Amino acid sequence: MNIHWLAVIVAISVWGMTFASTRALLSDFSALEILALRFGLAFAALSLASLLRPRRLCAVSGAVPGGETLFAAMGFTGIFAYQLLENCAIHYTNAGNVALLVSFCPILTALLARAISGDRHLTRRFAAGSLIAMSGVALVSWNGIAEFELRPAGDLMAMAAMVSWGMYSILLERANARGVSPVAATRRAFGWSLLMMAPVLLAGASGCWPGAMDGSLAVTLDAAANARRFSDSLNVMNIAFLGLLASAACFSLWSSACRALGMVKTTVFLYATPVVGVLFAAVCLGERVTALELLGGAVILAGVAIATRAPARFARAACATGENMLK
Repeated sequence: MNIHWLAVIVAISVWGMTFASTRALLSDFSALEILALRFGLAFAALSLASLLRPRRLCAVSGAVPGGETLFAAMGFTGIFAYQLLENCAIHYTNAGNVALLVSFCPILTALLARAISGDRHLTRRFAAGSLIAMSGVALVSWNGIAEFELRPAGDLMAMAAMVSWGMYSILLERANARGVSPVAATRRAFGWSLLMMAPVLLAGASGCWPGAMDGSLAVTLDAAANARRFSDSLNVMNIAFLGLLASAACFSLWSSACRALGMVKTTVFLYATPVVGVLFAAVCLGERVTALELLGGAVILAGVAIATRAPARFARAACATGENMLK
């Protein structure tokens, strides 16, 4: 297997597990605190990696056009805005709405790439595969929910998150085209996102908005509360997982894969994230997998196979698997 495809599979597999970790942490931490801890740890890890292997990982040439402005824009769109909006959206709408709306990221990214840089990957085959995959996401996301219910505040946040990731993908492609190493670009983006979080963290710590976004922007400075929640081994493990693996490692792997395979084609694999989430919940959390989720997963895989021009037999095999599981 091509090492870049393996990088995509690893990144998608890990990101599919992040919802469970974030959900567990939300009982003790606000969405803003999780964001700061996750990407603060990731930035520290990538900085250490750059110091250990400076020639390959640390250099960002001053000749890179738009250097720090580019990295700052990546930090805002892909980390600060996307992650915070997605986490906060769950407080105002249900997870099904968020998953369904964010699933438009790949096709929106393709549209943005075509409009901004003239990318021609938005073919009829790509659009058809994306629509098939999105229908699979809908089956997985709305499993067990009787009807679709619009909740404007949360739904708009989820849509804004989708647009933010699409813009991040375009900016990432520019960084890759300018020869910036994936680790260096990711580290710089993380650093800028932390600077952007600083005023929000200070406001949350000062109590300026203790109830903002249902407490999503709160910051706890109480020593006893912090000792309790940071002494919980499960909390520490989840923070380490989100910071070191899901952020530092997977963002760098994703950047590398986008450079080698093309940003539009790589982004299609985001459709598979709900499939990983369902499998992880079944294997590790003991949650029951329903027939509708199995069918939705098969439809997603078929859509991804079509959109990425994988062999037709793979798409047929995915659909057949879903049909067999329903028998």
